[in-house]
Amino acid sequence: MLDEPRSGRLVAWGNALLAGLVSPDDVATRITGNDAVHRVAGLPGEDHGPVGLTLALGRLRALGVTGLRLALPVAGHPLGLSGPPEFNDRALTAGQAAVAVGGVALGLVPDVREAGPAGDVHVEVEWQCLPVRDAPPADVPSLGEAERELAEALRDATDALAQLDVAGAGPAAQAALEAYRARAARGREVLAPGYPPRAVRVLELAQRVAALVEIAGDGHGAAITASQIAARSALLRPVERTARRAQVAAYNAYVEEAERRRG
Repeated sequence: MLDEPRSGRLVAWGNALLAGLVSPDDVATRITGNDAVHRVAGLPGEDHGPVGLTLALGRLRALGVTGLRLALPVAGHPLGLSGPPEFNDRALTAGQAAVAVGGVALGLVPDVREAGPAGDVHVEVEWQCLPVRDAPPADVPSLGEAERELAEALRDATDALAQLDVAGAGPAAQAALEAYRARAARGREVLAPGYPPRAVRVLELAQRVAALVEIAGDGHGAAITASQIAARSALLRPVERTARRAQVAAYNAYVEEAERRRG
């Protein structure tokens, strides 16, 4: 999808804060976005209930956290997760999570709730802080690997979709894609200070591929028979997987680069 996952915003702007590149107030605003409020529950040493984002990120830094990684798991593909099962299950239900690097082995999963009376409903997010296993995350490629895979996936998918006469090949699908991109681009900064330009490029391409997959799955084009629908699904599944892996690689590029410098 072109919609930026909440965990992606937390990872990108949390990394910028941990690096001392942005102010805490700016980070809280960027992470919260259009939501009414974000709080963090379950932080070590915080026994009086959920706390605000600024305090929570400061607490993580005090605990020795040096960075954050993104996870975007789906059923059958625990992308970015390392366990234990309780955390994996919560992250899988949410479809996303942020995992701390250094200091303490913790992960954060967003619990999104709607509140308020009819006609004035707003979104509140409470991040649940849970223990994670200190192990390599599942199936996360390097930024270079992700960029190569993504370019191949985009080329192969475009060719195959054109042959199937489905989304991604026709003017209606292209118009939908451009409208989708325009909506997502309004007022949004890709990633955050401290990220390499290559990560921004990979994320933008990954989001474009993900949007093409979503539009194709929504039925644009002329795939109307059962065999065409089955062919489309078989084609889109690995492309969607590649796009998710590339998004995770882009968000995790800050930590990857920091580890390379230390190594």
